[in-house]
Order: sequence, then structure tokens, then C-alpha cells
Amino acid sequence: MRELIRILVVDDHVIVRKGLVALLNTVEGLAVVGEASDGEEAIQAHRTCRPDVTLMDLRLPKMGGVDAISKIREENPAARIIVLTTFDGDEDIYRALQAGAKGYLLKGMDAAELTDAIRAVFAGKSRIPPAVAEKLAGRMGGPALTARELEVLRRIVAGRSNKEIASDLHISEATVKTHINSILSKLGVSDRTQAATSALQRGIVHLE
Repeated sequence: MRELIRILVVDDHVIVRKGLVALLNTVEGLAVVGEASDGEEAIQAHRTCRPDVTLMDLRLPKMGGVDAISKIREENPAARIIVLTTFDGDEDIYRALQAGAKGYLLKGMDAAELTDAIRAVFAGKSRIPPAVAEKLAGRMGGPALTARELEVLRRIVAGRSNKEIASDLHISEATVKTHINSILSKLGVSDRTQAATSALQRGIVHLE
């Protein structure tokens, strides 16, 4: 008999979560042992259910998926987690894998691909589709934004002016302009609008 793989499903959309649970419970050798609708619930459910594999969405209330992955892996370094999300920005992928995810799948894949990934990760392998790996390779090759540049970029996305950003961060407008020039260079764009668009597309910044 094939060994039973116990699964925790984490997604804040009830219909998506229930659909995954129903689907996985029809597959021989798989059994859903827990569900969670936010990052904090995911951590608690992982403690109590002790799943073999966790399917984790990235955009979750209370605590995001990346932070939940980090916390779970901190408590249980052997935890096997697959990100299952609609977000395919290179920064989303990078952060999730840095946090310890062993797989990164996009919603929309077929059932066979999902179950194959679950079995591969359970067996100790990683599962990253070619399209996702290509985006990750692009992210790995580019210069990283500093923490201060990220703070400035988030405010650019929020529509804040240089003067407002300077006030928010208690720095001069000249310093803000220096950070913006660095951001434009690192993102490979020519103006603030393109910087905001790129940041959202790549998952560097998310709209709350």
C-alpha cells in the first residue's frame, strides 16, 4: 500500500479551500487533515495536525503566507510547504522560497500536476514549474533593493510625492531623489509610474 500523505490546506477563499479539500480527498494516498483561512491559523493548525505537506496561499489575512512559512519552518525545520497562489511575480517567488517553501505552483494547474507536486515534495524533492523557475532566475540576477529603497518604493506606489515621502521617513527631499534614482536603475525603468507598475507586477509591493 502507498503511504498516506497528510495535507494541510491554507487559503482564505472558502470556495477555493473547500474545492481543494474535496479534490485531494478523492485521490488515493492523500488525506486532508486540516484547513486554515489565515496565516495565524496556519501556524496553529500545523502544530496540531502535524501534516506531511502544507499547501499555502500567499495573500492571507492577519499574517501573510511568507511570514507563516517562516514561522512554521522556524518551529519545524522539516516542514514541507508548497505555495499555491495566483501571484507569479519574481519577488513573490523569491521570498517564498527564501522562507523555506519547497514548491511554488500557480492556481490553474491541473489536478495531476498538483498531486504530482505533493508527492514529489513529500519525497523530499522541490517542485518549481519551468515558467516560475525562469522568473526566479531573473530575480536572482538583479540587484536587490535596500530596506530604505523599499520604504520609498511602497510610498511611490501609494502615490506619495517626494515631499510627503521625505516627511514620512524624516529625510530630506534630496535624499528621497537619490533613493528614487537608485530604484529606477535597479528596476530598469525610467520614471515613477513605471517603477510603481513594475513593483506591483513583480510582487515587490502589494496593494493592501
